[in-house]
Amino acid sequence: MAFADEAKFFVKAGDGGNGCVSFRREKYVPRGGPNGGDGGRGGNVYLVADARKISLMDFRYRSHFKAERGANGMGKDKHGKSGRDCYVPVPLGSVIRDAETDEILADLVEPDQVFLAARGGKGGFGNSRFATSTNRAPRKATPGQPGEERWLKIELKLLADVGLIGLPNAGKSTLLSRLSAANPKIASYPFTTLEPQLGVLQFKYRESCIIADIPGLIEGAHQGVGLGHRFLRHVERTSILLHVIDGSSEDDQPLVDYRVLENELQQYKDELLERQHIVLLNKIDLIGSERRAELLKLLGQTGKPVHAISAQTGEGIEELKELLAELLERGEAL
Repeated sequence: MAFADEAKFFVKAGDGGNGCVSFRREKYVPRGGPNGGDGGRGGNVYLVADARKISLMDFRYRSHFKAERGANGMGKDKHGKSGRDCYVPVPLGSVIRDAETDEILADLVEPDQVFLAARGGKGGFGNSRFATSTNRAPRKATPGQPGEERWLKIELKLLADVGLIGLPNAGKSTLLSRLSAANPKIASYPFTTLEPQLGVLQFKYRESCIIADIPGLIEGAHQGVGLGHRFLRHVERTSILLHVIDGSSEDDQPLVDYRVLENELQQYKDELLERQHIVLLNKIDLIGSERRAELLKLLGQTGKPVHAISAQTGEGIEELKELLAELLERGEAL
């Protein structure tokens, strides 16, 4: 199934029911008073954060969400029934914007968090509401108010503890499959990963964490080059960023690759550089020990922790898991 992380949709709350004009009609009460009931309230439209959803694919098949209108009032002081509310499930990490103004209306990051997207209209008053000492037989009732309606935009920013970033063919997908039970598509050509992939990393002595493989980072990604900033926003919520660097490239290319990643993050959102960063020298199974030592020293110029791994053979993976567990534990304690 394709991944969807942007959508536009329409919400329409229910209109309020109309008030009723009615009078008592009883055999021995020739001048019965007004007894028209009020109209019912229109239903609201709510967006609800659902931890089971990871994509906005549902919005490709349905883009209009409407709540039920309130029932009209009736005689004998019977009020109309309120309209049923409409609940729309959305993934955790959904950012809701007004489609016209682009104003952020809600950021749904907690399970079962609710946002009132459109408020139902109030029901109209029946004529019994307008009876006074001087007007005992009012023939006036008010219509129900219309429910709110508007177009909204929804953007998904994945909620993950750890984000994998790297240039094409750096080995992120293979690493994700090593760290978790995920089965991403893996091949030897650029942009194998065309959509974010999620995996769950299990630990022995602490709760599991979510890892996201973020595609689309090449030079100029912050300006939309390649898959561009469409996927860069998915790193915004990660607390730890793993820079996966291809150690099989020649000369000082691994350091150049790191600088490209660092620059794209900074150009997209400067605060991303304040996250916990770890540089992973990948594909060490393809190089000798001398070259490995040379590259570890070279990447040490980044000022970030550097670890040598082979996602293909599994070398260094257990040590990486222990490091991630320690960093996540430390982050929760802060």
